[in-house]
Amino acid sequence: MRIGVISDTHDRIPTFQRAMSMFRQLKVDAILHAGDFVAPFAARLLLPEYSRMPDTPVHCVLGNNDGERAGLQKMLPQLVNGPLTLTLAGKTVVMHHFIDWLKPADIAKADVVITGHTHEIVNETVDHNDKPQLRLNPGECCGWLTDRCTVALLDLDKQEAEIVEVHP
Repeated sequence: MRIGVISDTHDRIPTFQRAMSMFRQLKVDAILHAGDFVAPFAARLLLPEYSRMPDTPVHCVLGNNDGERAGLQKMLPQLVNGPLTLTLAGKTVVMHHFIDWLKPADIAKADVVITGHTHEIVNETVDHNDKPQLRLNPGECCGWLTDRCTVALLDLDKQEAEIVEVHP
C-alpha cells in the first residue's frame, strides 16, 4: 500500500496542486495531511472534485496555523484535532502535527509515526519496544522556510518512505 504524505502546505496552492497531481499520477492508495493547511480554500484541494481522486481516502489533522478551524472542519469532516490513529495495510499509523504532543502510549503502539510542524524532513527507522518504527515528517510542501517543497511516498508494505521534491 502506497500513501501520499504531505504537511505544512500553508496556502501555497501551486505546490499543493503539484503534489496532488503527483499523488494522482502515482495512484496512491490514501493521502495523509499532517496539518497547517492554514485556510479552507487550500484544504479544498483534498476534496474529490478538486483532486480528481474520488476513491482515494484522505485523513488529516489540524496544525497550529489552521486558524479558521470551523471552516476547515466543515470542508473536511474527517479532520481531527489531536492524534489520529489508523490501521492501514495491517500497520498502525499515528499522525499528529506536533511530535511533542504525542503521548508515549500513542507512540508505543505505532508502526509509523507521522508529524509536521517543524518543516524539517525526518525519515528514520528506530528500534522502539523491540520492533522497527518509522518516524516520518515529510518536510514542508510550501517551501517557505527551507526553500524545499517536499512530500513523502510511504510504502506501508516495506514500512519505508521516500522524500520527493515538488517543484513550484
